[in-house]
Amino acid sequence: MNQRYVYVLALLLTVVGLAVFFYKWQVLGFPVTENQEKPVWTIEAAVKFDSGPGSIKVQLHVPTLTPGFRMLNENSVSRGYGFSLNYGSGGREAQWAIRRADGEQTIYYRISVYEDDSVDQSDTTPPFPPLPVINEPLKTAVDVLVSEVRDHSADTASFTTELLRRVNDPSPDTNVELLMTGVDSSADFVGVVTTILAAARIPARMVRGFPLAGRQRSADLVAWLEVHDGDQWLYFNPVTGEERLPDRFFVWWRGNERIVNVEGGSNVDVRFAIQENHLDAIAIAETQSAERDAFAVDFSLYSLPIQTQAVYSVLLMIPIGALIMVILRNFVGIDAFGTFMPVLIALAFRETKLLWGVILFTTLVALGLSIRFLLDRLRLLLVPRLGAVLIVVVILMLIISLMSHRLGLETGLSVALFPMVIIAMTIERMSVVWEERGAFDAMRAGAGSLVVAVVAYVFMGMSWLEHLIFTFPELLLLVLSMVIVAGRYTGYRLSELRRFRALSTE
Repeated sequence: MNQRYVYVLALLLTVVGLAVFFYKWQVLGFPVTENQEKPVWTIEAAVKFDSGPGSIKVQLHVPTLTPGFRMLNENSVSRGYGFSLNYGSGGREAQWAIRRADGEQTIYYRISVYEDDSVDQSDTTPPFPPLPVINEPLKTAVDVLVSEVRDHSADTASFTTELLRRVNDPSPDTNVELLMTGVDSSADFVGVVTTILAAARIPARMVRGFPLAGRQRSADLVAWLEVHDGDQWLYFNPVTGEERLPDRFFVWWRGNERIVNVEGGSNVDVRFAIQENHLDAIAIAETQSAERDAFAVDFSLYSLPIQTQAVYSVLLMIPIGALIMVILRNFVGIDAFGTFMPVLIALAFRETKLLWGVILFTTLVALGLSIRFLLDRLRLLLVPRLGAVLIVVVILMLIISLMSHRLGLETGLSVALFPMVIIAMTIERMSVVWEERGAFDAMRAGAGSLVVAVVAYVFMGMSWLEHLIFTFPELLLLVLSMVIVAGRYTGYRLSELRRFRALSTE
């Protein structure tokens, strides 16, 4: 095949692998680091009221547009009530209804959210508000105040900031003092400001929510001001005039309407509580992907049974070992027995640990090689000889395990984790090379196999890399592309630079 086609294929594999990786990472939220947790806040609204015998209908404003947050789940706890979610004039509404209820009633609504800076939900551009109907002398005070503020501002943001500065002045003028008469709550204050902004033909509305910070048994709604500048909604602190939302401010609902409306009940009281938890980022990503019907979650390894996941967490690291083998063989020039034998030995090292694994492997091969030379005197054919070597390897593994157990060295029991067939083939290959090319070449290839196994073990044992490959198996396409490109390399290996050093000096 033309070398250009090889590079095109490798590039195609890389693009596909990276595209799926970025989609799962940036869009679906799968974490690139292991053991990553995200704070999740559960906000509970408890609606208490007295009902009298008769039907009850409850309407509660619930979060709709939540910039900076994404909803994980929501549910209702209400015995005997029918529950539904609908859209009303002020956004989403949770509705409960029951044919007959009597006595004190309590209805719960819960929503769990987590931070997501990519969420920037906003309404479409609203129309200019109609001029509010204001009776005298308040109308004259509003007109004078709007005129003065407009003269000291340049745009919607500066107009709002200047207006808030004036209405919060400790020594207000007569117009502001008249407009603020009877205002005794933050919600009333923001309501007056939105009326003044409407008189200036500026779309504005009240926003109420919570600054999320840890656990709060009794959380109070905070009124904020939201103003549209023609392009986007801007948020203002109604007290300081600062143009921003507080950190981790969760918007519950917008508008001047009451948060809850109960038909058939009295003594209505709404209380909020906030609980902060930390959940695994993988679980959050899976939940969100399932809600979006994303195809990636259907092919996620996390959907497999736990036992199967454990198997694939090991198998998916074999391509990494194969890549290490290719690099050390084609670019460094390390000689080894076979292609996959060092990778399989590296897998065994994951259980025996590196030091004991090297000791056990070396001991097993040395003993097996000695017995293999003794079998040469019997002049056996190839297949019987391999069978005999395999049986000897099993017996040696058994002896080593029994002796280590008697000596109290429990690590020696893990010698059974070595693939016996690979060990038998290694002994056979090493003995053949010993006879054909001498002891030095045989020992060099054996040492090379051990070096490759050690390096592969180091990379295959990286927990962050194992998490990355298991969470994003499409990255194996990048490994495949690197192997394909490496397969076309025909230049000098690092080990050959010393061999041909004399040619470079001439």
